[in-house]
Amino acid sequence: MVASPGSPGGPSTQAGQFAESYVTEDLVLRTARGLAQEVGVEAVTPGAGAALRLLAAAGSARAVVEIGTGTGVSGVWLLRGMRADGVLTTIDVEVEHQRIARRIFTGAGFPPGRTRIIAGRALDVLPRLADGAYDLVFVDAEAMGFSACVDAALRLLRPGGVLVLNGAFADGRIGDPSARDVETVTVRETIKAIRESEHWIPALLPVGHGLLAAVHC
Repeated sequence: MVASPGSPGGPSTQAGQFAESYVTEDLVLRTARGLAQEVGVEAVTPGAGAALRLLAAAGSARAVVEIGTGTGVSGVWLLRGMRADGVLTTIDVEVEHQRIARRIFTGAGFPPGRTRIIAGRALDVLPRLADGAYDLVFVDAEAMGFSACVDAALRLLRPGGVLVLNGAFADGRIGDPSARDVETVTVRETIKAIRESEHWIPALLPVGHGLLAAVHC
């Protein structure tokens, strides 16, 4: 018998807090997180970062695309799950944020050859990336761009590759039928389309702000 929410053993805020603290962050990640706060970037939570590392490791990811570099928090988590010869291609419009991320990647012990840092709008950069060449695509972008990023990921990922969307809970509004703001509706429609598509095998992971993970069939 599965416990219902709110019953003993069911999901709770306390359980969520425990999940977030289960894997601790080292000085590099704490520094990157502090810098993200300074520049006004919302980095993935430790629980979400640990999930990204796990997904990269489970797929022995060698080639990963990250949409939304920030100050390097999610990038470090991904790199730590990838193969030792893996390359992270990370895209962001904020060049200064990427300069910070570059220092963070170096501080984490990753040589320059492990990252390909591209400045620009994701929807301008993604068409230049090779079809079927990537093991994982992580989207940490504005919800309004989700649909286009999902379409791009379908082209970029090899069969068996994984798409991960950050922010799938729409700041906690995703399950509220009265929430009809544009962002929530966009997220709701995107995750519904993925669920109903023959091209994806999805699951919602209740960590951070919600991760939608989907395997490309």
